[in-house]
Amino acid sequence: MKKMKKQFLVISMMLILILSACSNGSSSTDSSNNSNDGGGSTDETNPAAERGNEIVVGVSGDPQNWDPIDTFLLDWGTVAISVYEGLVERTLDLELVPGLAESWEYTDDKTIVFKLREGVEFHNGEPFNAEAVKFTFDRLLGEEGQKGPQYSNYTSIENVEVVDEFTVQMNLNSPDPVLITKLAGYGAVIVPPNYVQENTDDHFNNNPVGTGPFKMVSYQRDQETVLEKNENYWKEGLPKLDKVTFKIIPEASTRLAELQTGNIDIMKRVEVAQAETVKEASYLELKEVGTPTVFSLRFDTAKEPLGDVRVRQAINYAIDKDAIISEILGGYGKSISTFQSELSFGNNPDLEPYPYDPEKAKALLKEAGVAEGTSLDVFIPGNDGNFKEIVQVVAFYLEEVGLKLNINSVDNTTLISDLIPKGDAGHMYRQGWGGWTLDYDNTAYLMYHEGEQWNPSFKNDKVEELLEAQRATVDQEERKAIFMELTELLHELAPEVNLYQAVDLYGVNKRLQGFQPPHDDRMRLEEVSVE
Repeated sequence: MKKMKKQFLVISMMLILILSACSNGSSSTDSSNNSNDGGGSTDETNPAAERGNEIVVGVSGDPQNWDPIDTFLLDWGTVAISVYEGLVERTLDLELVPGLAESWEYTDDKTIVFKLREGVEFHNGEPFNAEAVKFTFDRLLGEEGQKGPQYSNYTSIENVEVVDEFTVQMNLNSPDPVLITKLAGYGAVIVPPNYVQENTDDHFNNNPVGTGPFKMVSYQRDQETVLEKNENYWKEGLPKLDKVTFKIIPEASTRLAELQTGNIDIMKRVEVAQAETVKEASYLELKEVGTPTVFSLRFDTAKEPLGDVRVRQAINYAIDKDAIISEILGGYGKSISTFQSELSFGNNPDLEPYPYDPEKAKALLKEAGVAEGTSLDVFIPGNDGNFKEIVQVVAFYLEEVGLKLNINSVDNTTLISDLIPKGDAGHMYRQGWGGWTLDYDNTAYLMYHEGEQWNPSFKNDKVEELLEAQRATVDQEERKAIFMELTELLHELAPEVNLYQAVDLYGVNKRLQGFQPPHDDRMRLEEVSVE
């Protein structure tokens, strides 16, 4: 064990040297060692001080489509939370509160009556009312919505009836224990009927209209999105800012440089190697937040030899996840036993992650008849510097047990939206999952139910049975017991290597007041102001 730890430290140092020579690492490393270029000087002036009542946010990705039924990406939620609203909201502290619905009541297990907020307008002046709610769900559950990734989250809804102008009744075809929290999510945000019907699908994809605190006034794909204050917002006195610009900056080193020079006020996804650089600047602040997001290397079980559970278990035993968290992530992460965070209802606190045991890994591979030197392909997003380091270390661990890992870096949107669904992402691929409902149903159903968009090949009859059983009851204790059985089964079947629960880092200019980093990537900016 000591020998392996020593080897790990040696390869970590080698990786640092390698990464410092490439563009992604050089900016982080150089800036952290140069206090005259945004480092530790205490008499620095704030380069963003004269920007006025607006902020600029640096983000890593563009969702490519603003229609809420067409996306499931965290990058979408980061921006769209300021544009769209649903019947239910989740606060930055993860509490469910009324949104466009003032209240709701279950009249029985399969009927919910919503009282809607009066006096709300969409950004185009269209009134928000019961007809808008019915249109939204008819569209989500209809032919158009069924083509997208959101549909499967809302199949428990049979239909929505208009009771009166500001009352709707939601009729369910089966009990749905997580429906209310789903309504605080992405796909169920309310859209304006006339605007959607009068414009082409492509127009709505690029020019969204909602009821939120900001309205989108400009969108240049893969470059920037500009939001301006909604003067008619229903929450009195909000938003406080006049304008928010989201700049798409894929490379973390470039985002850091933009933060240091004052070109952006918020840097999303500060990498661990950059944390000290941010903290050293007198006008910047590093903020960290625990998240429901988890990361894994998922297996395509249709590709041999990964159809053999012994091989999948062997790879789990071969990787020292705790060392990765401490050495690569600097402690900004938590170990996980299944593909969910500790914030998730359904997490099994008694289930231990696979321990680091390379000898057991070798024995399982031998038992499964896997030849030494067998090659596996892994696909990762090219703009994630942290994960580049992680997968290099994973390659080292797998080499120690006789496997060769070929690393392929691709655009993140291509990986998520194209390669994974088509089963073209190699033997293994990075999967990050937000768990936005804070209920394991959202993760487990979409990851392990046969035929789901992000499950190209995994299938197990008992898993299918348990997934359906937990959706058939609103008794939370019964659901918890089902989840405990499901997590134990999935732990044994090992459909992925569960690496860590993420702790997100944000670099923030100190001129901002009231900014709280979100647990779930959805950046609430209506309460933010500037000095």
